[in-house]
Formats: sequence, structure tokens, C-alpha cells
Amino acid sequence: MSALICGSIAYDTIMVFQDRFKNHILPEQVHILNVSFLVPDLRREFGGCAGNIAYNLKLLGGEPLPMATVGKDFEPYAQWMRYCGIRQDFIRVMEDAYTAQAYITTDMDDNQITAFHPGAMSLSHLQRVPLGRGVRIGMVAPDGKDGMLQHAEQFAEAGIPFIFDPGQGMPMFSGEELLRFLELATWVTVNDYEVRLMQERTGLTAAKIAERADALIVTQGANGSLIHAENTCHQIPAAKPNAVLDPTGCGDAYRAGLLYGLIEGLDWKTIGRIAALMGAIKVEAHGTQNHSFSMESFRERFRDDFGYSF
Repeated sequence: MSALICGSIAYDTIMVFQDRFKNHILPEQVHILNVSFLVPDLRREFGGCAGNIAYNLKLLGGEPLPMATVGKDFEPYAQWMRYCGIRQDFIRVMEDAYTAQAYITTDMDDNQITAFHPGAMSLSHLQRVPLGRGVRIGMVAPDGKDGMLQHAEQFAEAGIPFIFDPGQGMPMFSGEELLRFLELATWVTVNDYEVRLMQERTGLTAAKIAERADALIVTQGANGSLIHAENTCHQIPAAKPNAVLDPTGCGDAYRAGLLYGLIEGLDWKTIGRIAALMGAIKVEAHGTQNHSFSMESFRERFRDDFGYSF
């Protein structure tokens, strides 16, 4: 069963400033800010929600179909996806734009200054959810606003169940627009901050949001997650990471676990734990697509962490 993952594909350029921003930014002069940071450490990572989720679902043995608009500089990413065995049927190259890019500078206090160029991502509405291509489940992840709105409508029209994951795109939407997503989506996944923002925008309590979907999944970082489904709140414990190196992309790894569990028809207790273990494995590596495992080792670790097998 193929999963169509609508969302961003981006390059993440990560730089490390070997000092503290506070030593170089004068609060009383911030209105005339003009600073330069020497960043001897730099790495470029493959990222974006659709790319990250697809990568993690592929590790689990799934068949991800990322759908995204990318730019004329996409070829290195395309080569990586080919290496990973991820299909590119629904990735559209816009020759007059750049692929979305995030430029992130981190200091020694783990403060970050980020500049984000959406590039071709802003044209995601030019893509349509395909019909008759073996897609049985979908996801609407952070992307261009118009694209997210249209893809949700198209999944619903096609009768394809999908997960709505507003993520960092949440501030783009009005309460009315979020209510429409809740009307269309089969499942909704947010973190603990995003669910509070959704409540504020829609005027609904978390319980009322959960009533509008088959499941509301709320991640809580190291405190695990909550899955409101079937008139029950399933408390999912966090899995134990062997090291905590980089939390970036943990949410995307978790969501790949949700997709895998839904595709396999597993119960919510097990789906949540698979997703939790995916997040723990991701946090053990720098970058969003640098971790790997075999399904045999994943199942063994699942059994060690949670005391049963799936």
C-alpha cells in the first residue's frame, strides 16, 4: 500500500557559531542591528517534512510517495532519494525557482537564528492528489498554504483517508480554515504547543477536536504522546534513546511511524509505540536523514523497550 505524503522538500544549511549571540548583540542597539558571525562548522542536510517522513517510512519497509514542488537545484536531493529507493513520481521541478531552504545558525547556548526561503514550496498548489495510482493513505504536512488546503480537499474528494499535520504551518491558518481541515481529515497529529494553538484558533477543546477525527495524536517530546481514539486516551510512553544528539526531524520520524502502523492495520497502543521508537532513533543522529536500521533490529529494540512484539 502506497502512502502519498504531501509536504515540503527542503535543504537545511546548519552553521555553528562558536560563541554566544548575547556577547555580540547589544540590546540597546538592536534597532540598528548589523552583525556578522564567523561559522567554521557548516553542514548541508536533506530535509523538509515530506522528504523526512518518506525517508523514515522507507526505513520501515513502507512505500512512500512524496508529493512536492522543488527547484532547479534539486538534483543532489534527487540522487539521494534514488539511492534510498524513494520514488519521485509526484515531485515536480520548477525551473524558475529554488528548492525551499533553511539557513540555521546555532550558538553555544543552543539559541538559533533561522532564515527560511520557501522557494518552489510556495507553488505546491500546482500539484494535485493523483487518482488511480495505488494510493491508499495520505498525509497533508507543512507545505505552501494553498497547497495544503487544496490537497486536503482532494484527498477527501478521492475518498483517501489522510493525516492532517499542520506543524509549523499552523499560524498560517484561520480558525475557519482549521475547522475545515478537521472536517476533512481522518486523523490529526500535533504537538502539545500546536494543540493549544488549534484550540485557541477554533474555539474547540482538545476533546471536541478529537471528536471530529478518528484520532487526535498529541506528541509531548520526552513525555511521550497521547492518542485520543475510540473514546479512549491512550498514553504512549517515550522510547529510550541511546544518545540525545539532535531533536530536529523527530516529529517527522514519529509521523512515519503513524503511517506505517495505520498501513499495517495495527492497534493504537502499538502504532504509538512504533512512532515513539522512530523518534528516539532519530534523536540519536545529527540531521534528519542520517540514521538507519534494519527491521529485524527495530523489532528487537521495540521488544526490549516495550516488552512485547508486533
